[in-house]
Amino acid sequence: MLNSLEKRYGFWTAVAMVVGIVIGSGVFFKAEKVIQITDGNIYIGIFSWIASGSIMVICAYAFSILAGRYSKVNGIVDYSEASFGKTYGYIVGWFMSVVYYPSLTAILCWISARYTLTLFGINIGANSTEVYVIGIIYLVLICALNIFAPMLAGKIQVSTTFIKLIPLVLMGVIGIIKGISNGQIVQNFVSVSTDIVTSNSIFGAIVATAFAYEGWIVATTINSELKNSRKDLPKALIVGSIFIVVVYTLYFIGISGPLSVNDFIQGGEDSIKHAFFNILGNFGGSTLFIFVIISCLGTLNGMMLATIRGLYSLSIRGMGPCPKFFSKVSEKTNLPVNSGLFGVIIVFIWILLWYLSNKGFFGLFLDFSELPVISMYALYISIFLCMSRKLEGLNIFNKYIIPYAAVVCSLFMIYATILSHGIVAVSLYFVLFVFVIVVGLIFKNGSKKESL
Repeated sequence: MLNSLEKRYGFWTAVAMVVGIVIGSGVFFKAEKVIQITDGNIYIGIFSWIASGSIMVICAYAFSILAGRYSKVNGIVDYSEASFGKTYGYIVGWFMSVVYYPSLTAILCWISARYTLTLFGINIGANSTEVYVIGIIYLVLICALNIFAPMLAGKIQVSTTFIKLIPLVLMGVIGIIKGISNGQIVQNFVSVSTDIVTSNSIFGAIVATAFAYEGWIVATTINSELKNSRKDLPKALIVGSIFIVVVYTLYFIGISGPLSVNDFIQGGEDSIKHAFFNILGNFGGSTLFIFVIISCLGTLNGMMLATIRGLYSLSIRGMGPCPKFFSKVSEKTNLPVNSGLFGVIIVFIWILLWYLSNKGFFGLFLDFSELPVISMYALYISIFLCMSRKLEGLNIFNKYIIPYAAVVCSLFMIYATILSHGIVAVSLYFVLFVFVIVVGLIFKNGSKKESL
């Protein structure tokens, strides 16, 4: 086995990674939640999509500056290491390998399975055993695809990026046109709830949309596999992020065209499907909903790409458990297979935790689709601060305004999470976060143990 990855990806693959990983399940999964928690207030809904998207663009721009300076194995780990040293880089890398990548991958498996059953009209509940069985099947298939046919997985990532845009753009454009012609959009804007909008609902909507926007940082995991990473990755982060904000906002306005906000609030998990069918009929709606499922699976494919490389990015530095074993790269596929199998096992564990959380096993619901995302914003803060202090040769805008704006955005997301999820849930998750980090630090100097 080898210990280095081939430089095989170009600019458009990087853009496809940013757009392809972000656009997927989140926009469908969270759009209905935004309408429900804002009690159908379309104005607040649109504000939350734009606000959360703006935070993503600012943070992505900050990281694009870092991407132009550092190009090693894994973007976010490289940036963390350059900011506060190897230990902090390891903490960030370990968290992403054990919590961030696998937890979001587990949620994507669940969402893909949930929408698959919804397509066939099987309404057995989002937390039924059948949903998790199908989710695990999707996990195994996507994992096998990425490990044994990586080039095919890369091509699928690019092609599904286009497919993902079909339901979003069609729903946005046709939904707005139909909504204007039948007066439903105007009615939804006019018939805003007279109830006082609480800060919890506003912050809750912003945190919910944060999950839909999440994934852009995953594109930095192929940093060392880009042919011209210092030039292509910064452009891909900025172009992809702005494009996503526009598409998401267009889609959210569009779904208010076929259905009233009350239909969305009362429709539950079938409301998105009903919106598609209302616009395009049974055949057209079914076809477009298939694209939604493909969109979810495309996002799962992109997240799996990152999950496979998670532990490898630490092992190649001689850090983490059994670094020699997990840093090996298959001569046949040029991928870190051992690291990939480790990642899949952790995904299985997160699927179990998601199931238990939905069943109330922890005494309250811990939303693992949102809490790990906010953890990343907490970890970003120190990187942004060091970026302003250490990087030389930058203009005032890039050296001071952008880094500190990104810090403010990150602090806002943390505050919004505490308000929307409650201090108890956030504290319980924080205990889990600390436990994972402590366990990781135990294995930090794995290379020393192997050399004995």
